[in-house]
Amino acid sequence: MTSVPGAGTRHTIPVEADSDVRLDLLVARHLDVSRTQAATWIAEARVLVNERREKAAYRPLAGDVVQVDFPAPVGRAVVPQDLPLSVVYEDDELLVIDKAAGMVVHPAPGHWEGTVVNALAGRGGPLSALGGEDRAGLVHRLDKDTSGLLLIARTERAHRILGDALMRREIVRRYAALAWGHLDADRIDVDQPLARDPRNRQRMAVVRTGKAARTTFVRLARYDSVDLLRAHLHTGRTHQIRVHLAHLGHPVVGDDVYGGGGGRRLVKLPAGRHFLHAARLRFRHPVTGADLDFRSPLPADLRQTLAAVARDPAVLEAGDPLAELGFYDEVEVDPRRPRAGSETRSDGEE
Repeated sequence: MTSVPGAGTRHTIPVEADSDVRLDLLVARHLDVSRTQAATWIAEARVLVNERREKAAYRPLAGDVVQVDFPAPVGRAVVPQDLPLSVVYEDDELLVIDKAAGMVVHPAPGHWEGTVVNALAGRGGPLSALGGEDRAGLVHRLDKDTSGLLLIARTERAHRILGDALMRREIVRRYAALAWGHLDADRIDVDQPLARDPRNRQRMAVVRTGKAARTTFVRLARYDSVDLLRAHLHTGRTHQIRVHLAHLGHPVVGDDVYGGGGGRRLVKLPAGRHFLHAARLRFRHPVTGADLDFRSPLPADLRQTLAAVARDPAVLEAGDPLAELGFYDEVEVDPRRPRAGSETRSDGEE
């Protein structure tokens, strides 16, 4: 996942030499909104090309500066709530929390309360306002049913620096995933563009005209019917790991949306849960420059599933099964640097 920035912000879209698309389609693709929404913003003069209004059919040229001013979101005021949060690190600039599965990250239709943002507001203390009230402090996101480490900015200074680091791929995010079946190799790089599924807007899909997305999968263990993988996000698109694994024909175990929801009882996975956990987060402190490296062991429900597929009850007693399986070993290095203009600031979720 890219999410639309908060109200009161101006977002610049780079125009590459090979873009050659209408203005409304360029805005829609870049900001992951519908073409109708993009056309509405253009008609409302919220989209300017070189500080001038253009029609939706205008085709920006390389070197053009396309800027989008975002309207205030239609929503509700964030309700502070006294909800449990597992805080693993905290200082004046940022927090790192270990999000529980089933908790939505920010308020949205259908989930106006009970979210991480509601809990942060109820906890008190400053939060960066760069993303708007409903996304206060969020540097990136996690899906509702994905557990693990989440980075929160307290100050706007920290938010800007961390956002830039995320854009430059300097924040390391590693996920533990259990996938149905077996990959063709111990390491696979998936470099496939993602966009809204044209047949179902509630899903993402591999789409030729979508946004660049790359994930590296490393097999840590092979069991009878599943592989335990380490997933390395090189980009941060919505549902990226889940869609890339489904594209390979090996969906995440328990993923009802992308074809992995069957066989729950066989692997002792609770209803509504998929086996995807943000287990490692590493970055430089935005102010001190100190190296920060956080690890989140598998939660109890996923440990139960791992013990079931491994047919080894000792997994339930292990200190950290991921450590024993080499999850935290650094073996992959990305030798490629992003093309100019190919990567935008993203708080994409998984």
